[in-house]
Amino acid sequence: MTQKDPAKLDRIVAEARQAADRREQGYREQALKIYPWICGRCAREFTPANVRELTVHHRDHNHHNNPPDGSNWELLCLYCHDNEHQKQLELAAGGGDSGKRGDVATHSPFADLKAMLAGKQKDAK
Repeated sequence: MTQKDPAKLDRIVAEARQAADRREQGYREQALKIYPWICGRCAREFTPANVRELTVHHRDHNHHNNPPDGSNWELLCLYCHDNEHQKQLELAAGGGDSGKRGDVATHSPFADLKAMLAGKQKDAK
């Protein structure tokens, strides 16, 4: 029977986290050089003082897909990034707005506005 190293799992997890941090730091730095420091959703502008609040969002949600041209990235503020991932979770759960319109209103309240205004102008004369 082999001896189990209780710290082995801790080491593996720590190494995986370090590798992910290094990978993220690489594409984040690259994205910050490529794109203007503006949130792609709310258009909030960032400066060196608050750029830590600007995150890199993977458009296809695959954190391993990091093309050097940045075509899979967009910069989002913390709040918009969280919102984007929440929408993705809701879609995966079968809820949320899929971007499709449901029932569309068929009534047009201003359809005869021109005729109504013309009629009021006649009455006023």
